[in-house]
Amino acid sequence: MSIYRKVMGEDFLRLHPMLQKRYELQFFHANGIMQKIQSGPRFLFPLILIGVRRKLLFPEYGQNIPFEITNTARIGPNGDAQVHWERIFYFAKKKRYFNALMSLDAKRLIIKDYLGEPSLVYSDLVLEATPDGHLRIESKNQRLVLGRVEIPLPTFLQGLASVTEKYIDDKGVFQIDVIVKNPLVGTIFAYEGEFIANDIS
Repeated sequence: MSIYRKVMGEDFLRLHPMLQKRYELQFFHANGIMQKIQSGPRFLFPLILIGVRRKLLFPEYGQNIPFEITNTARIGPNGDAQVHWERIFYFAKKKRYFNALMSLDAKRLIIKDYLGEPSLVYSDLVLEATPDGHLRIESKNQRLVLGRVEIPLPTFLQGLASVTEKYIDDKGVFQIDVIVKNPLVGTIFAYEGEFIANDIS
């Protein structure tokens, strides 16, 4: 049983069947197009450059950007189940990443999300099925990760993500809509688009 099914419980069965398959797989790979990618304001550029080095954020933006996603389940050094997320955006002259490592906090029933490689930010993730069978993911409390030290971030410094993923039967595609916002700055990062899974039916 995947960490996502464990954290969602019976709610997992309310997801579209293709989303259930996707989030139960030990390995998932897909390609697609992001119709729109939005970056943050220019004054955040120094911070975004740090994100580039950590495979977390990037300054590029645009439309119709090729996209690739790979999810790989694995066992961590402490024996905990993990899922590595590699998201690649293929701009004309650059290949950019938005990577993460997720695991389950069984006591609090949340997904632990370490963003970047090496990790720079930690977020609690809450998952739920919508009435339409879509998956909604919201990030909550965040911490700055400095090696083995994790510092809680006050609300005004957090970049909280809201994600909606759905499956469109008529087109045979997954659709994704991601937006990361800060209460003071507004949108830091956002993308929306479609992708087609390989070897899933």
